[in-house]
Amino acid sequence: MSRNGGFDPPSAGVGCPALRRQAGKGVMRMSPKMTRYRVTAYEEEIPCDLAGFRSWEFSNGSTTGEDFRIFARQFRNYIKGELPEGASMQGFSVGHYDVSGFIERGGRFVYFSVNDVRHFPGNWYKEILVRTAKSDKDYTGGPNNHTTLESFREDVNRLLG
Repeated sequence: MSRNGGFDPPSAGVGCPALRRQAGKGVMRMSPKMTRYRVTAYEEEIPCDLAGFRSWEFSNGSTTGEDFRIFARQFRNYIKGELPEGASMQGFSVGHYDVSGFIERGGRFVYFSVNDVRHFPGNWYKEILVRTAKSDKDYTGGPNNHTTLESFREDVNRLLG
């Protein structure tokens, strides 16, 4: 088990390409910040890797925040790296604080989905919906199953047969 609670996110530096700037010959990382409003406003750095989002309280509003856009990109990249052998991602949708997609191997499909990350904190890594599908447009598919980020590859492989 890794020090991050069971999964190894992509290495730092991979995650936030839009958040780096050239500084002479080297690359200097810049951490994005967002203003939070509770009793008083304060700034907080947005995590640059998937593990940093495990205890993150996502922004809220009628449009998705920069924190969720960064999270969605990190999550997609992590899932792409965790696909079973011979499988490929056939679609990835970023909704209003939720993500979903399809994985295909040999004409068989699996749909995956993560609930609204604002209202179900932490569920994005410990309760991912997965189920068989007839195509990459079948959002109703087979019976619901749930997996964790740690078991994602194994469970998707089982569903793909």
